[in-house]
Amino acid sequence: MAAERKLLGGRWIRWDDERAAEAYARGWWVSETLADALRRSARNTPQRVALVDGDHRLDCETLHHRATTLARELDARLPPNSVVSFMLPNWHEAAVIYLAATLAGMVVNPILPSLRDHELRFILDDSGSRIIFVPSYFGHQDYPSMLGAVTAELASPPDVVVLRGGCDHTQIPFLSLFAEPAPETLLPEPDPDAVRMILYTSGTTGRAKGVLHTHNSIHALIRQIGEHWLIEQGDAFLVPSPIAHIGGSIYAFECPLLLGTTAVLMDAWSAEHALRLLHAEHCTHLAGATPFLEQLLTAARRADTRLPDLKLLVCGGASVSPSLIRSAAAYFDHTVVTRVYGSTEVPVTTVGSPDDSDHAADTDGRVGFADVKLVAGEILVRGPQMLAGYQHPDDEAGSFDAEGYFRTGDLGRWVDDDYLVVTGRAKDVIIRNGENISPKEIEDILVNHPGIAEIAIVGLPDERTGERACAVVVPTSPPGPDVTGLRRFLEAAGVARFKIPEQVVIWSVLPKNDAGKVLKHQIKAALMKSEQ
Repeated sequence: MAAERKLLGGRWIRWDDERAAEAYARGWWVSETLADALRRSARNTPQRVALVDGDHRLDCETLHHRATTLARELDARLPPNSVVSFMLPNWHEAAVIYLAATLAGMVVNPILPSLRDHELRFILDDSGSRIIFVPSYFGHQDYPSMLGAVTAELASPPDVVVLRGGCDHTQIPFLSLFAEPAPETLLPEPDPDAVRMILYTSGTTGRAKGVLHTHNSIHALIRQIGEHWLIEQGDAFLVPSPIAHIGGSIYAFECPLLLGTTAVLMDAWSAEHALRLLHAEHCTHLAGATPFLEQLLTAARRADTRLPDLKLLVCGGASVSPSLIRSAAAYFDHTVVTRVYGSTEVPVTTVGSPDDSDHAADTDGRVGFADVKLVAGEILVRGPQMLAGYQHPDDEAGSFDAEGYFRTGDLGRWVDDDYLVVTGRAKDVIIRNGENISPKEIEDILVNHPGIAEIAIVGLPDERTGERACAVVVPTSPPGPDVTGLRRFLEAAGVARFKIPEQVVIWSVLPKNDAGKVLKHQIKAALMKSEQ
């Protein structure tokens, strides 16, 4: 049965009666929400610490009290089903806001603190946000000033609430929302099938799209990792990934209440600080992008620690080298180190290989709750944790096939029938002299070159061959390898000659987003501009 449109909580979502019935029957979807889980945690384990943020330690009872107080304030100020945005680092207040919006039956909209006026203006306008929470100052950015300029250009600007510092007279200090609590009115009961989060994609091509997730799509996601990631009550997640990404948000806000874990927040990444937190808080789990793992491994070797409390280290969100997984698994000998694959639209499509070290380094793992098929090499996914659609239905054109599978735009292949390997992006294929080249395949080999710290390979227009492969290299030390050096290294590895880059450019750093993903569109644009 094909998906249809259904109106829930004032928003149209994609809906398939047959698949919804299956999700409920299997327990992937349930009739309660995170609001129920918060109340239950406060009642049953009031003193259990759910969040650690520096010197701040929030137990379940405190978290419930603060979130309920703010929820009543939001309910009194805003229309039902309003969008509540926050543009915050990994701070404990973000969890209070997230849960308050949930209790009030509203829709949360996390926004990366690294975005600036142009992106912020679009997201606030596109989502119809009614209130936004921002820091007074973070990362050398004056947020109240930026919000003042942005909201002045919006026809229907949101209220601006400022945390941890001053603001102008048109904005609201965060603590003032708790000074005179709103009356203890009955809060609405959220519909578990309704939208509870809008996350905007990074927008590497075209404008960003608002990805809609429901209470139940996120519940299925948490249920899945709870079954596959060696999680027990009392475990602790170190959370350096931004809470404005799907990964950071679930580890910080959902797992503590649905799985009984503790979230240890980091608002800025430092491998040395991460080591201290992992030891001090006895962290058992860490999930993050490749740079986190690379730098943590280097710092751990330098400090001569093997992190005995760490049970699982999950790496995803960017290209992951098999050699890095092997090195980390060999060094952290108490830890399962594995790769995973997913996206904002279908988070944690594969759950890694926690019980199969033979496939942990060379594949992205087994598929979890989702169904996956490959069509002409492209990965298509359908599952209970997938998005409920986009903010604008016209963004869905071409995004789904007739059976409701989401077209990821990623290329992949199967290994030993059960294990998925992501080989690159459908649009990240270089076609030279009619031959297809997967940059990721070559990058995974060249990352082992002793002269290369980081590498990205992009295709550039070429009158003779159609495209040529250009390797942008961050060297371990200057001057770095040249074309001849790369060719010799790749030939020694048995790589076909047509896959070898014919151009090398040395850069000091590769542009990345907050999840550690290399922004190849920026690299390509800069190189093409330099050749004009």
